[in-house]
Amino acid sequence: MQKDQLHSNPALNYVLCDSDSSRQQYQQQMTLAAQGVERWLSDPALYSGLDVASLARAINLNIADEPQPAEQVIEQALRQYLDHSLKVHHPHCVAHLHCPTLIISQTAELLMNASNQSMDSWDQSPAATVIEMKLIAWLRELVGYSTGDAGVFTSGGTQSNLMGLLLARDAVVQRVWGIDVRTQGLPPDAQRLRVICSSQAHFSVQKNMALLGLGYQSVVAIACNAQGQMDTQVLQQTIAQLQQDGCVIAAIVATAGTTDIGAIDPLQPIADIAKQQAIWLHVDAAWGGALLLSNQYRHWLNGMAQADSITLDFHKHFFQPISCGAFLLKDPAHFGLMHYQADYLNSAFDEMQGVPNLVARSLQTTRRFDALKLWMSLQHLGTAQFGALVERGIELAQQVAAKIADDAQLQLMIEPQLSSVLFRLNNPTDVLSLTPANLDLLNQQVADHLLYSGQANVGVTRFQGQTCLKLTILNPVITLPDLEKLLVLVKQQAAVLIQKIKTLETVSQRESLS
Repeated sequence: MQKDQLHSNPALNYVLCDSDSSRQQYQQQMTLAAQGVERWLSDPALYSGLDVASLARAINLNIADEPQPAEQVIEQALRQYLDHSLKVHHPHCVAHLHCPTLIISQTAELLMNASNQSMDSWDQSPAATVIEMKLIAWLRELVGYSTGDAGVFTSGGTQSNLMGLLLARDAVVQRVWGIDVRTQGLPPDAQRLRVICSSQAHFSVQKNMALLGLGYQSVVAIACNAQGQMDTQVLQQTIAQLQQDGCVIAAIVATAGTTDIGAIDPLQPIADIAKQQAIWLHVDAAWGGALLLSNQYRHWLNGMAQADSITLDFHKHFFQPISCGAFLLKDPAHFGLMHYQADYLNSAFDEMQGVPNLVARSLQTTRRFDALKLWMSLQHLGTAQFGALVERGIELAQQVAAKIADDAQLQLMIEPQLSSVLFRLNNPTDVLSLTPANLDLLNQQVADHLLYSGQANVGVTRFQGQTCLKLTILNPVITLPDLEKLLVLVKQQAAVLIQKIKTLETVSQRESLS
């Protein structure tokens, strides 16, 4: 007799388990969802085009007391969520470090979600724990660290950076003040602590130092050179000045792939300075870490292996579904700075028996098995093809930058380094001359109009005091003709807006004459 017949339990229709009813419901609902995704992928529009207010009016959650058929719920989600979602695989979706995903990683998500393993203790995730530890060991070897498994998967770059700064802070407090921050808290004069990064470093440095109780004032952002890289001469001068002022430097944060420019700080010289001064070096390689798989550009990361900690992020140029990142720690002993023992998770008995409960390495307790996605992707593509996809994005950025540089209507702001291209519309002096503020506004509104018309998602940022447009080329299916077409759309939209400005000016002149 089947379990469904033994127990007339309605939950068997809702909870994924080993009953016939559950398995049948799972197959039916997965099929409906997959069919909906297939329809969505077939729609050529990048976005439905609704602005914030219109989208808020269009979405009605319809939460009721009575159950609704799964078919109806799925259809509502497809109509209200998926149909109004941005297509990150679209060749004109180039605003952010936001990638399309590998099919094999979507398959991994299915396995992860069905098994629902929690990575905090081994008895909740036995195989997953071992796989993650082995993949961390492989990543350590890839970056040039010694043999071991000191590291952990994270939600992404911000969390990995937080872990690096937390351990750097507590290590220097222990060394300088002789205080264990875990048990005693920060010293009374902790406001002397400083972290140094470049002016182009990720905003999570400031955000995380605020979370660590030291405020934005603890972050010293130093000038960059013309390529947007940390100026090592200024770095040395800054260290000397801070030490003279009685400050204690907890860490230097070097960036391998800045968000806007894709700049990679000179890692080897920075590592030499950090070693000489006995300062913790954290390398934020959330984007540039993908170069580890590139034969052609791997040398750009020379020196990274000397860092005390490293951020890697796989939902950028590794083409993984959000979220998927990792934190690597050179010296495993430093994990002791955040160690806490809970009898119900990582008991002393378990530790004596060598049971690996990964909660001891993580800021999170419950945590997804995101390592599965990366492992399956590396297996399926192989590292050589992975590296070739990364290289293609860099080369495509160089090609489109050359097109922009040759276009009188556009201005290339800086030569690309990874696969980010900063440019802006030039002042249309042949038609009318815009003030700097209005030219900034024109660039902003061009991007806005392209998004709300469902044609393109182009990034907007500030560089050298000017509003710029940004192409972030992470999508391996994009071609140069796709990007050339996008530049045409940018110029066409600018022409429409300029014509409106001219019309308004003419009307204003007529009114003043009358």
